[in-house]
Amino acid sequence: MYPYKYRHRRNYRGRRNKRKLIIAVIIIFIILAAAAFFLYKKGFFAGKDDIEADDTMLILTDPDDGDDREEETREESVILPPPVKVKGVYVTGWSAGTPGRIDHFIELCETTEINALVIDIKDDRGQITFKSDIAPGSEAVTNIIRNPGDMVSLLKSHGIYTIARIVCFKDPIWSLENPELAIKDKNGDLWKDTNGNTWLNPYEKGSWDYLVNVAREAAKLGFDEVQFDYVRFPTDGNIKEIDYGYIADEKTKAAAIGEFLEYAREELRKNRIYLSADVFGIIAVSQVDSMTIGQDLETIMQNADFICPMIYPSHYANKRQNGEGQNINGILFAAPDLKPYEVIYNTLILIKERAEYLHESAIVRPYLQDFTAAYLGTGYYQIYGAKQIREQIQAVYDAGYEEWILWNASNVYSENAFR
Repeated sequence: MYPYKYRHRRNYRGRRNKRKLIIAVIIIFIILAAAAFFLYKKGFFAGKDDIEADDTMLILTDPDDGDDREEETREESVILPPPVKVKGVYVTGWSAGTPGRIDHFIELCETTEINALVIDIKDDRGQITFKSDIAPGSEAVTNIIRNPGDMVSLLKSHGIYTIARIVCFKDPIWSLENPELAIKDKNGDLWKDTNGNTWLNPYEKGSWDYLVNVAREAAKLGFDEVQFDYVRFPTDGNIKEIDYGYIADEKTKAAAIGEFLEYAREELRKNRIYLSADVFGIIAVSQVDSMTIGQDLETIMQNADFICPMIYPSHYANKRQNGEGQNINGILFAAPDLKPYEVIYNTLILIKERAEYLHESAIVRPYLQDFTAAYLGTGYYQIYGAKQIREQIQAVYDAGYEEWILWNASNVYSENAFR
């Protein structure tokens, strides 16, 4: 046995050594924890769940200092509503804004096969048909449709598919108020077509933004789809006097229209809304006409959700006009207006054949003729009624398509043709 004083010193040293050991263990634990946290932040401990997640890393470049920055984002795919097989009619802003008239079209949709209305939101006079917020003080803004949001809600409550028609580059108001966006002649003045209308320049990005802003407003009102009309370069007037600037030497008209549609569709997808484009039916038949107006069939079919070729038999050339008539799919028509079924069917077959080579293609939804073109002259026109309407519709079905829209500028349709 040690004397008491030695036993006391030994116990003291033991307690002191134990405290040192505990402190050392704590320090080691802190160092290991810090190291583990550092490695975790660097991604060394990513598990299976982390690897399979759909997070993507984007390298962003700051234009101010050139440093590369990393920002984690989650890719979000835009899911659009299921497409509707449209059987529709065109409605002017005035018809849509008149209670008795719009009620008639609602009843038409409830009692016949018609399930969609194409309504003017911006017409070919450059008028926006409601109190728009994007053009304060502009003469473009009207009050033709007083409560557009309520109107769209009413239509949708009846199960009606709503399409906002927006006339694009034919715009004698906005182009006049914003001459920097307008088509110019070789003297630098505003170019005018045969009717004295000025046009927006399809090469100008500012023109694109104005049209897309109108389309966004239509989306906010609740429309299911935006339909661009006059999505082309002008044809009437002295087009040889037009000067589009240096960009026309670097980019074709077809490329400009294609890029505009691509830009517009990308922007409208953010609003979960479809984009359709009206085109001349003749572009399926004549490459020359296609390049003149900038409507290349394949380009537009790859940059829109729906393509609406305006296949009006009266709009094709007849023998009186050019001496021989119109060749469509190898068939010569001396008076196309007299052969609505054949004209519609053969044009759509040409479109179908050209679409087969495309990786991505818009749904084809043709415009059909429900008006009489007496201006063509005796022997070259006929009165269009239920018989001619059903012939055109049957041609659409026989060509393998399911959708169509009827056009009548006065909105007076052959309603007895509807099932």
